Amino acid sequence: MDPVTLITEAKIPVGRTVADAFLWMQDSFIGFFDGLEYGLRQAITALSTALTLPHPLVLIAIFALITWVLQRRWVPVLIVSGCALFALNQGYWLLTMQTLTLVLGSCFVCMAVGVPLGIYSAHHPRFYRALTPVLDLMQTLPTFVYLIPVLVLFGLGMVPGLVATVIFAMPAAIRLTELGIRSTPTALSEAATAFGATTAQRIFKVELPWAFPQIMAGLNQTIMLSLSMVVIAGLVGAPGLGVPVVRALNSVNATLGFESGAVIVAVAIMLDRMLRVERKA
Repeated sequence: MDPVTLITEAKIPVGRTVADAFLWMQDSFIGFFDGLEYGLRQAITALSTALTLPHPLVLIAIFALITWVLQRRWVPVLIVSGCALFALNQGYWLLTMQTLTLVLGSCFVCMAVGVPLGIYSAHHPRFYRALTPVLDLMQTLPTFVYLIPVLVLFGLGMVPGLVATVIFAMPAAIRLTELGIRSTPTALSEAATAFGATTAQRIFKVELPWAFPQIMAGLNQTIMLSLSMVVIAGLVGAPGLGVPVVRALNSVNATLGFESGAVIVAVAIMLDRMLRVERKA
């Protein structure tokens, strides 16, 4: 028999095995996933209400104030205010706030899970070496592929968009946190240990302050990756700026597509300038 035929006939059932695993999870843990979906939906609704309830100009002023507190420079404040006013001017304010809900919610989950994992990985190199292929898979596997089981487990709406965004964006938070903790100068760690600091004290008082710019860079990358998932979220029924992009693609409407795309870019610039942190010399 031809070797190629022999190899192809002995096909490894990768797709079927994964599909069966997700069907088993759906049948065995349906209560857990229903409860998780309900909890995430309630949290998303509360965050969306907090962003859409205030007057747009009041919220823009709050964004400008947050930028000033973090940056202490007027240029980022003007850029953030200008980007927010642009979204309001184009008539996409409600969709922008819905997109911010998805981005902020996914970033909260990514940082809440990714930072502790990054700290643990920096102190346990073997664990990080074992985790690296998983992170590579999360970032390189096409999003439409793992969107299928997410839809099976959570249905349509904001929740599957949030879960898919978290899967795609979390590796950035883990990698940059691990890099920041690992790059802490040995002399600083040794000095803290010599003065009697415990492991927890060394982490919170030496390593985390040193790694703070890298952690914020991880947050920045998480935000950018989350924004890149806006269109994907629109395809699974999540409200936000992905909806007009999908509608423009289906109707070949260049005006709608470029308007919504420009607003997405403005949101990305606004969040980048607001949260950019650099280590001071």
